[in-house]
Amino acid sequence: MKPLVLLFALFAASLSVPSFAAAAPDTKQESAARQEPQQHPSAATAVVTKHKVRIDGREIAYEASAGTLPVQNDAGETEAEIFYVSYRVPQAKTAPPRPLLFIFNGGPGAASVWLHLGALGPKRVQMLPDGNMPAPPFKLTENASSWLDLGDLVFVDPVGTGYSRGTKPELTKKFSAVQPDIDSLQRFIRLYLTRNQAWSAPLFLVGESYGTFRCAGLSDLLVEHGIALNGVILISSILNFQTIAFDYGNDLPYQLILPSYTATAFYHKKLAPELMADLDRTLAQAEHWASTDYAQALERGDRLDAEGKKKVATEFARFTGLDPAFVLNRNLRIDNRDFAREILRKEGRMVGFMDSRLNAENPEPAKSAGFDATITTIRPPFTAAINTYLREELGYQSDQEYFTLGGGIGRWDWEAKNSYADTAENLRNAMVKNPYLKVWVASGLFDLATPHYAAEYTMSHLGIGEKLRENVTIRRYRSGHMMYLEAEALAQLKKDAAKFIGSAVKR
Repeated sequence: MKPLVLLFALFAASLSVPSFAAAAPDTKQESAARQEPQQHPSAATAVVTKHKVRIDGREIAYEASAGTLPVQNDAGETEAEIFYVSYRVPQAKTAPPRPLLFIFNGGPGAASVWLHLGALGPKRVQMLPDGNMPAPPFKLTENASSWLDLGDLVFVDPVGTGYSRGTKPELTKKFSAVQPDIDSLQRFIRLYLTRNQAWSAPLFLVGESYGTFRCAGLSDLLVEHGIALNGVILISSILNFQTIAFDYGNDLPYQLILPSYTATAFYHKKLAPELMADLDRTLAQAEHWASTDYAQALERGDRLDAEGKKKVATEFARFTGLDPAFVLNRNLRIDNRDFAREILRKEGRMVGFMDSRLNAENPEPAKSAGFDATITTIRPPFTAAINTYLREELGYQSDQEYFTLGGGIGRWDWEAKNSYADTAENLRNAMVKNPYLKVWVASGLFDLATPHYAAEYTMSHLGIGEKLRENVTIRRYRSGHMMYLEAEALAQLKKDAAKFIGSAVKR
């Protein structure tokens, strides 16, 4: 078994994927935080503040709640406290309930801050227009593309992330596993629905990366507890780890990531002129080759003769911008670590795993793994922003460290023996049990951690009938893993979300 590494939205793809072989308030805001907020809210309490935001030109008044809910076992004993931030738009009593979205990020080990202050919440971290990090100090800005006009939002930090903690260290360890993590979140959702009288609301799950893995598992577990969802939104999806684990004997990921290499090479102008004219057309060619000639070559293994290998290496290089000799040296199998460090080697730089449009100086080109140029861009601004925002705008005070990415959990138990962690079957079961469930998959073309072609492969292998396949929507974005970092992709993501949520609640 390879060593487990924590991934934010699958940072494992940037190092080694686990295998299983044996700002300050603006003038429009009315914040109750200006009153005397609780300094250290106790368990199961929330600080409520009132605000306003302008979304798509319309001013919306809303309430924000920051607090915790207990995770209780079947004996009624509290084993953990889960921290959350929710946003609710008050409605008239006679109005129909608004859609309610429960939102998770990934890792495992990442808090919900990334979707919270990056895409969906009423405030977002101010990045550069292309998604790069601005100079510190960092600022928050009003999010005109917030999803708050589409429904009420609940950003959930699983145990070991954000301010969520087990009541004892050994209990935090207990929740660092696939099923206990999912079970704790279904208990949180049931309790939230009860305490907020929201059982009649249209319900959605939104996840990013490992958060999509959680959502797929949750969709099945919730329906077994009598909670049927209207929709599941999977951003930078990974449900079946076999599709991204570059393991000895597992050739599937090499085939599925190749189109992402093509998109990256296109962005950095490393392809031949005839492939630089139209990205969509070039991707279609790369995907066809990857699933036919390249897949057959990988399947032949050592039976492929020298001439056959040379031919495949030449075509691989044509679609990726790499040197054919390098491809041959790697036995036609290039993992994302090698590609990220090789594609800009002549420039002395390496591209990001989470967003391969970003790049950084490569100080040690001989090493096979290094830091991710994407992570270094996003971690400082989001960490500073959430700590400022929770205290100064939402009035939630805590001396604990807010774990944005790792630090709160230890070794993750994938609960997979002689197999790969997989919740695709759970999603299939949820769709079969609840034929009204709609699923939307959003992928970035420049994502080397959860490749778009791998996500689409998983969705096309759920084993569902034609009628249920009509409930699945797949959308690609010319962006990276966190496609919302870029202003244009953020706006498009919001438009697509509005269409999807509207269709999922329409009867």
